[in-house]
Amino acid sequence: MPAPSPLKIATDAVSRLTKEEKMYQKELTSQQERVKKLEADLKNGSANEDSNAEFIVKQEQKAIEETKAVFGPLKTRIGEAVSRLEEQIASAEGDSNANADELAKAKEVLASTPKEDA
Repeated sequence: MPAPSPLKIATDAVSRLTKEEKMYQKELTSQQERVKKLEADLKNGSANEDSNAEFIVKQEQKAIEETKAVFGPLKTRIGEAVSRLEEQIASAEGDSNANADELAKAKEVLASTPKEDA
């Protein structure tokens, strides 16, 4: 089995990083919903039986902040991977021996990657 081409490697990197970002977004949403529920329970007094409910809310809020902190570096890595993929696509388009399927897949992944607001 031959080694993967630089185009395939760049395509897979962008795909993996965008999937990772989506998973972190999903996790953040889940954490925020959990905190809202805990705060509502605490406000309504239904959490009185758990003496450390306030501590749990603080821990959940800390987890939210840690999750949010991941997005900055992740967006940077995605931007770098997209740049590499664009370079590989340009290189492959100039190469008559390039794999057409890999090139099509690379363009598809690039098109489906959300663009950053500059």
